[in-house]
Amino acid sequence: MLQAIYIQNYALIDKLDIDFTPGFSVITGETGAGKSIILGAIGLLLGQRADVKAIKKGATKCIVEARFRIATYGLEEFFTENDIEYDEEECILRREVSANGKSRAFINDTPASLSQMKILGEKLIDVHSQHQNLLLNKEGFQLNILDILAQDEQQLTDYQQSYREYKQVCHDLEDFIAQAEKSRQDEDYIRFQLEQLEEANLQAGEQISLEQEAETLSHAEDILAGLYKAGQLMDGDENGTLALAKECIQTLQNVSKVYPPAKEWLERLDSCYIELKDLSREISGSQEAVEFNPARLDFVNERLNLIYTLQQKHHVKTVEELLSLTADYRMRLDAITSFDERIAALRNRQQELYHTVLQKAEILTGVRTQSARYIESQMESLLIPLGMPNVRFAVELSSRKEPDAKGMDSVTFLFSANKNGTLQNVASIASGGEIARVILSLKAMIAGAVKLPTIIFDEIDTGVSGSIAEKMALIMQDMGRQNRQVISITHLPQIAARGITHYKVYKEDTETGTNSHIRRLSDEERVQEIAHMLSGSTLTEAAMNNARALLGYSQP
Repeated sequence: MLQAIYIQNYALIDKLDIDFTPGFSVITGETGAGKSIILGAIGLLLGQRADVKAIKKGATKCIVEARFRIATYGLEEFFTENDIEYDEEECILRREVSANGKSRAFINDTPASLSQMKILGEKLIDVHSQHQNLLLNKEGFQLNILDILAQDEQQLTDYQQSYREYKQVCHDLEDFIAQAEKSRQDEDYIRFQLEQLEEANLQAGEQISLEQEAETLSHAEDILAGLYKAGQLMDGDENGTLALAKECIQTLQNVSKVYPPAKEWLERLDSCYIELKDLSREISGSQEAVEFNPARLDFVNERLNLIYTLQQKHHVKTVEELLSLTADYRMRLDAITSFDERIAALRNRQQELYHTVLQKAEILTGVRTQSARYIESQMESLLIPLGMPNVRFAVELSSRKEPDAKGMDSVTFLFSANKNGTLQNVASIASGGEIARVILSLKAMIAGAVKLPTIIFDEIDTGVSGSIAEKMALIMQDMGRQNRQVISITHLPQIAARGITHYKVYKEDTETGTNSHIRRLSDEERVQEIAHMLSGSTLTEAAMNNARALLGYSQP
């Protein structure tokens, strides 16, 4: 329930702080007094777009704050999910709009996004303005009413889960078919590339090995000559390294007998001699491994040229990358050959889910059909006392060609106010006054089905007067008794008189400008306000007595 609202520097409002009461309240005031301004301020708390033009001239920012009593509305889950401090008794919504265009929102003094404020605001307050009458012409609005009164949330949730799965499979199948088509177009190219790479029979590491071999074969004569010379220098006749080393060893052996330090040199030289002898044998042996083989060189060069050509063609630098590309082509070709099987599997899954969607849609349709019959009977019982003795109201459910996110049902509200009149779309044939009565009746039913604490009607009485207005007031009064807070902005005395609490919006001229205000009227002030609504600016005794009669006050 809306407990209080505080507005500062918004449009014509300098500062406004007003408390609200439970049950049915009314707000009256002259046209242009500022009733729509207050609604605009409330709209900011419901996440609506902020307009810097709404900031009072000369102010740097405007503030709108509202306090709600939420003890019985089970909103803790919302606060937990959004990591916002929760007070089980009270909730405060606050919106600040700066002249520089910046806007900030707060829930219980915690910074919040506009989407969070909108979601919470829709759980706390419903503002019905005149433009909402146009919603009757929108199928989504009609279906939403049907679902609210059907209380089919569980069935709708089950259906939507299956529908999302079905649409995802449809999307996957569509994408896969597109991939298959593109891949089939590339199949010949992929197969050719794969065959070429497989024919090359590439081996990991062979490029480095071949390049080394090519280098050896290209310089075989030079290598052999060098190895032969090195061998001769190592193990030649008297001047070879080994012969000289051996002679040196013999010399040091003789010296060591009389010069002890030479023993260490002898040991070191002996070790070197063994190493040199071993090295000499390896150099001599390697000569046999090196041969001048032009045929082998031609083969190696051809192999390398093939590798280089493939690398250049595929824009890679190593054999390993070519092998990876080969594996990729092989995988793509395997995928192409398995496309039909995978597409068939997806089609089967699509059909299974489609069947499930239709089954759950049928359950949803059954619940909605029951709700439709209930709405028809309730609407007629509500509208007949509102001056429509011959009214007929029907909810037409027809099946869609294909399911959508809401099911298989197409909903149309049909209406006829005249005896033997043809039922037609309510929005296309009903007058303004008739639509107002239809909307009020729908809201009255909805109020009993949802936990909406506060409902504000902005001139719901447009196009009606007299006894009909009074009966509309009785409906709103009854809604207010059902643990609801109903606030009606009205120009009709018959409705204003039924309010438990009466607020008046008025303008006041000052030296600095014009300000809008709102205040709660006393009993005597209510009499005067309603008398003015009856007779105009000039108060007559007859109007005062009539006002007292409407209010149920005793005559003075």
